[in-house]
Amino acid sequence: MTDAAIPRFTGDALPYAGGDPYADHRTADFPFTHLVDLADRRLGAGVIAANDEFFAERENLLKPEPAVFDPEHFGHKGKIMDGWETRRRRGVSAAEPHPTPDDHDWALVRLGAPGVIRGIVLDTAHFRGNYPQAVSVEGASLPGSPSPDDLLAPDVKWTVLVPRTPVGGHAANGFAVDAEQRFTHLRINQHPDGGIARLRVYGEVAPDPAWLAALGTFDLAALENGGQVEDASDRFYSPATNTIQPGRSRKMDDGWETRRRRDRGNDWIRYRLAAQSEIRAVEIDTAYLKGNSAGWASLSVRDGEDGDWSEILPRTRLQPDTNHRFVLDAPVRASRVRIDIFPDGGISRLRLYGSLTEGGADALAARHRELGG
Repeated sequence: MTDAAIPRFTGDALPYAGGDPYADHRTADFPFTHLVDLADRRLGAGVIAANDEFFAERENLLKPEPAVFDPEHFGHKGKIMDGWETRRRRGVSAAEPHPTPDDHDWALVRLGAPGVIRGIVLDTAHFRGNYPQAVSVEGASLPGSPSPDDLLAPDVKWTVLVPRTPVGGHAANGFAVDAEQRFTHLRINQHPDGGIARLRVYGEVAPDPAWLAALGTFDLAALENGGQVEDASDRFYSPATNTIQPGRSRKMDDGWETRRRRDRGNDWIRYRLAAQSEIRAVEIDTAYLKGNSAGWASLSVRDGEDGDWSEILPRTRLQPDTNHRFVLDAPVRASRVRIDIFPDGGISRLRLYGSLTEGGADALAARHRELGG
């Protein structure tokens, strides 16, 4: 992936003229948005500090839904925006009324899961004339739960992920990232001031091997533990990645639902586990899927990228809005898992409980060292 292939947006958007505020929103199909959002609040992400949030609070950056615009929504500080917005910067005197080239605002973001970042989107939706002139992003990797003071200490190493780059108003500004390192925190800079509606950080989770070793048995497919969706037959209503998000589904679109099939086929999701593992128990949850849950499901595994699939759970009837639990007769070794649903519909979560093999643990530890963990 090259940054040259990423569309660029600059300049003001037109003032809001009524109707659908997203009608003239500038965006693109970025090549990394199929990956997990490492800054998803469901994974535990948070905006832990900002130097200024006078007009709109920093926490808005990580809301999962698109930014909302209400032209009539004003408060005692002015227009209320659904994003992070700072006050206008000024120079030091009447003789020097403009901010200096180095003046900027910043926010510190804790990623929900540490990982390798492949792309970042800074969306200035509805910030038409009050967006930053430019943005930059830096990443750092610190153990534990560092405070803002810890992150701002002079000895912390920050790596530039997005150099200072002009951006456009009312636009999804996307950036490819080429840094084969594990990051835990980001510093979002806007030059010199302005507003950003949403932040998305796409990449691959890189879990801590010591933590997984201490857990022993854990969910081998979970996003937070390094599991990922490799492919799916259908993503019409909702992404397949929802099936390995933390916690139980809380509403219908928090799971995976396919369009209605009119052929004799079936739908499926293929997963890559955290590393080579031994699976001992399975949960298939259809929470909140009542008239549209899958009718039946089967589970197959493969050890490695190639080879035949071996069925470990035969085609089994699923009930709507129900968590189904299965204990396997014996541990099953695998690095890939495929769930097939029949004929269509959806599931909300898939949990695969077990532990890493010795080889899987060694491979994960080697990858952790390679990424600077």
